[in-house]
Amino acid sequence: MNWTNKAWLAITPIYTRIQEMPFIKELKEGTLALEKFQFYMDQDAHYLEHFARALAIIGARTKNVDNCLAFIRFAEGAVVVERALHDSYFKEFNLKERGKLAPTTHHYIHFLESTASLAQVEVAMAAVLPCFWIYKEIGDFIYKNTAENNPYKNWIDTYAGEEFGKSVASALAICNAAAENCTPEQQEAMTEAFIAASNLEFMFWDSAYKLHQW
Repeated sequence: MNWTNKAWLAITPIYTRIQEMPFIKELKEGTLALEKFQFYMDQDAHYLEHFARALAIIGARTKNVDNCLAFIRFAEGAVVVERALHDSYFKEFNLKERGKLAPTTHHYIHFLESTASLAQVEVAMAAVLPCFWIYKEIGDFIYKNTAENNPYKNWIDTYAGEEFGKSVASALAICNAAAENCTPEQQEAMTEAFIAASNLEFMFWDSAYKLHQW
């Protein structure tokens, strides 16, 4: 069993909680309060900017040139999505400008950037993986089960697209190859980072549902 399969088994309870949480259920049904979705969109715009920076740091640190190029492209993709949020979805959902960082967003982006900068680069790769993988799985889950007249359909389609799927597959392959060259202890550190980021994915959606501020 490769590393990503083992890592997913480790976060299966977290992923199940994400599928069942009110934010995801109501987003899927199209009944999520606009105020909660606006809060989420605002925080996601903040998050993506810093996620892109973490990806760029990993790209600069990895010795494998192909992986360097892949992470630079991942970073570019995150910036493109952030700008699409601001230029298109902000207007669609009546958001003017970004608000302040919420506590969970603050914690998540600092976890990613500090891990990308200071941890073993393979551990850093594992830390950013949930934002790819969980988003793809949840995006597909919502897309397949959403109501036809869902007011959030345009946003949902973004994360069910083929291009995003290619990025996820690439990130998974890179992490598996990286893990093969790690010791069992290093692989365990990768898994711990993956679990921590998966918990933060849950917390990010939960904080939006609760409109959690400082």
